Amino acid sequence: MISRVIEWCARNRFLVFAGVLFLLLAGIWSLQRIPLDALPDISDVQVIVHTPWPGRPPNVIEDQVTYPIVTTLLAAPHVKAVRAQTMFGDSYVFVVFQDGTDLYWARSRVLEYIQQLGGRLPQGAQPMIGPDATGVGWVFEYVLVDRTHQHSLADLRAIQDWQVRYQLETVPGVAEVATIGGFVKQYQVQLDPNKLLAYGISLSTVIDRVRASTNEVGGRVLEMNGARYMVRGLGYLTSLKDLEEVSVNAKNGTPVLLRDLGTVTFGPDIREGVAEWQGEGEAVGGIIVMRTGENALNVINGVKARVAEIAPSLPAGVEIHAGYDRSGLISESIRTLQRDLLAECVIVSFVAIIFLFHFRSALIPILTLPVALLAAFIPMYFLHISSNIMSLGGFALAIGVLIDASIVIVENGYRHLSEAGHCWSLWFPSCQFSCSKRKKDECSVH
Repeated sequence: MISRVIEWCARNRFLVFAGVLFLLLAGIWSLQRIPLDALPDISDVQVIVHTPWPGRPPNVIEDQVTYPIVTTLLAAPHVKAVRAQTMFGDSYVFVVFQDGTDLYWARSRVLEYIQQLGGRLPQGAQPMIGPDATGVGWVFEYVLVDRTHQHSLADLRAIQDWQVRYQLETVPGVAEVATIGGFVKQYQVQLDPNKLLAYGISLSTVIDRVRASTNEVGGRVLEMNGARYMVRGLGYLTSLKDLEEVSVNAKNGTPVLLRDLGTVTFGPDIREGVAEWQGEGEAVGGIIVMRTGENALNVINGVKARVAEIAPSLPAGVEIHAGYDRSGLISESIRTLQRDLLAECVIVSFVAIIFLFHFRSALIPILTLPVALLAAFIPMYFLHISSNIMSLGGFALAIGVLIDASIVIVENGYRHLSEAGHCWSLWFPSCQFSCSKRKKDECSVH
């Protein structure tokens, strides 16, 4: 079988060279489009279901939220395992699918099964799935620094949540921008229990009145003089004064306002962690999570370009600095492996020339290296395997095998030519010798 393949290749040289040229071009095309990363992504196909239920203890959330979600998702197709973690105010369910399952197909199946939970979960517990990312999707982290010290942590958090985050989420390949640090500004009402008791107002009544006070309703239209006027009721709260003047009840015909029952102020939300920057104190930052299957280097470069675009629009003194940047690790890893591969190819080429003692014969194993390496990028591209230290390290190991096989083929071909009575000088290819099978040591030069 092998001899027939070799014979066919010898008779169809044009097709062989055309095929090799096609492999080279396809390999170069794949090399330019293959994702680059420092580390291989070997994580499972996983979908995370997060259900916040503020204020509830873990045992209540475990029984009323986590358990119904886990038992429902166990019946989903291609599910390998369902794991859960419950903490104060939060429920996390990790659905692990079988290897080879498409991530977006898995996410759609999880959404379908979550819809079956209608009516089984308590009021206020709304499950949501996490971003379409993996465990190695954390590729970039930045921090907002105020050099003038004129902005509080709450101001920096507001800039991050309402300006920077939305801009960075538009970068291609970004699945999520998670905010860390700072304070989330809240309208806080600190009620006095004695005043509630004196006015005879319950806490639930105050909550209902505050919730109903910030709203906007629409009516019909009013036609006057051939014009139509829309009737609207504007009731959104825009300041602390608006919240203070919310009417909770009436006492002897006099409205009881919210400020009569306590104090209305701005305050921070409860925090469960902080972010610190280079020993200078607390800071506000964000984490860029890359979408699965994307080119990490392209995503990071896109984030840097967008940061440069929005930097002039930030308040005076506020700057964005990179806290973690994987692009340096990716570039150094790829550069180191490229240098080692090039050095290996050069050393192996010299060794092949020395051992074969024939330059044209040494060209066979030397040319085999780039053709084989470039052709290997073609299946990597279609199998969505990134170019990382593991895959490129496999190339470094394969170089020795490629050279050994090429040298064996060249020496075997020379042996067959010698036995057939047609041998060539290994060092001077222009001198042809006619050899006799009986006396191979006696040759006459022609």
